Amino acid sequence: MKLTEIYKKKESVVSFEIFPPKRDEELANIDATLDELALLRPDYISVTFGAGGTSNNNKTIDIARKIKEQYKIEPVVHLTGLYYDVTEIDEFVKELLDAGVENILALRGDINPNVPAKSDFPYAAKLIEYIKETTGDAFCIAGGCYPENHPDTANSVDEIRYAKAKVDAGAEVLLSQLFFRNRFFYDYVTHCRMADINVPITPGIMPPINAKSIRRMVDLCGASLPDFTDTILNKYGDNKEAMLDAGMAYATAQIVDLLAHGCDGVHLYIMNNPKVAKRLCDSIVNII
Repeated sequence: MKLTEIYKKKESVVSFEIFPPKRDEELANIDATLDELALLRPDYISVTFGAGGTSNNNKTIDIARKIKEQYKIEPVVHLTGLYYDVTEIDEFVKELLDAGVENILALRGDINPNVPAKSDFPYAAKLIEYIKETTGDAFCIAGGCYPENHPDTANSVDEIRYAKAKVDAGAEVLLSQLFFRNRFFYDYVTHCRMADINVPITPGIMPPINAKSIRRMVDLCGASLPDFTDTILNKYGDNKEAMLDAGMAYATAQIVDLLAHGCDGVHLYIMNNPKVAKRLCDSIVNII
C-alpha cells in the first residue's frame, strides 16, 4: 500500500524510522526489534540508506522486504542521490520493485567527506523527478523537509522553495527533520500551505533520551534546543534512567500537542529501540 492511501485512510498516522545495523552479527537484533515494533501496529516503517560504497544498502532492501512480507507492514526505503549515478539508482530501484516496495523517501543525503559526490543527483528534487520519469506511478515518493531550515539553506524562503520543488517533481508526502519546538513546525506548515504545498506534512520526533546523541544530531541537522530541553540534558544527561524518563515525557508532550493541533500523524525516530516506541505509543494510544 502506498503512503498516499495510508494517509487517506487514517486521521493520525504513526510510523517509525529504523536503520540497518553496521555489523552482520547484529542482524539478529533487528529481527528482535521488528518483532516488538510489529506488535505496536505502526502504519509504516522507514529504513535508512547509506552513502556510496556502504554495504548497508543491501541490508536496507533486505530489511524492507522482511517488513513487508513477514510483518505485513508497509516499508519506506530511504534512497539518497548525492553519491550515486543514474546506473546505480536504476539498479536500486529495480531491486525495490523486485522486493515489492511501493514507497521511497528520496533524499539528497548527508555530505560524507570520505566519499566523493557524483553529479547526477545533486539535490533531492532531481532524484524525485528522475524516479517519477522512469517508473511512473510504481512508487509513492516522499521527500524530506526542515522546519528550522536545512543547514545548507540560506533562509526560510529558500527552504519553502526547495520543498515546493520536491512536490512539483512528484513528492506526495513530506517527512520532517526532528525539532523540539512545535511552533517551528506549525509556522513551517502554514508557509507551505501558502506556497500551495498541499501534500501531507508529517512531523518527525526524536525523544531526547541520550544527551550526547541529541547534541550530535542537533549539530548535524541544524535544529535548535529550547532552554527547557537544554536544561533537561544538562541535569539528567549523566543519569540514564532519569534521562529516559525526562526525555520520554518531553516527547510525549510534543506529540500530544501536535496531534491536538490536527497534524496528520507523527514519524518517530526511535534509534532502533522498541522500548522507546512502546512507551510513546502507550502514552498516546487513546488520542490517535
